[in-house]
Amino acid sequence: MLEKVLRVLEEDCRTSPKEIATRLGIEEAEVQRLVAEAEQRGAIMGYGAIVNWAAVAPERVFAFILVSAQPERDIGFDDIANRIARFPEVHSVYLVSGTHDLTVVVEAKDFREVAAFVSEKLAPLPGVRSTATSFVLKIYKLEGRLIGDGGEADKRLAVSP
Repeated sequence: MLEKVLRVLEEDCRTSPKEIATRLGIEEAEVQRLVAEAEQRGAIMGYGAIVNWAAVAPERVFAFILVSAQPERDIGFDDIANRIARFPEVHSVYLVSGTHDLTVVVEAKDFREVAAFVSEKLAPLPGVRSTATSFVLKIYKLEGRLIGDGGEADKRLAVSP
């Protein structure tokens, strides 16, 4: 049941415990207990809006930086990933499989700011062997939600008084 509650909150974190209980056919107190438990153990890390920044601040730039790193004995990639994650420009850091070790998502005002971050902060870090940067040109889907013209029309029935 926890997963169902989390799916509802993931879709819209403003959904009230009462509404979730009604949708799932459980007691409101059970929803509150499940949410509190999820918050306590870190499954719910926070609540917030999913913002399409391109609609608000089109000058904002996101980049994916592929990082090849040297793992350290007994800790692997954790130390280098945690150092990278502390930079304010860094939106997300993922340990990945494939041709590189880490994928770093960076948010900046413009392309030059991303370039400066890579050349002055990221690439010189001990343990970073190489980087490859790709810039986001257009977003079609964000956090599970279709953006702009690419989606299907809303098929829900209109509610009227």
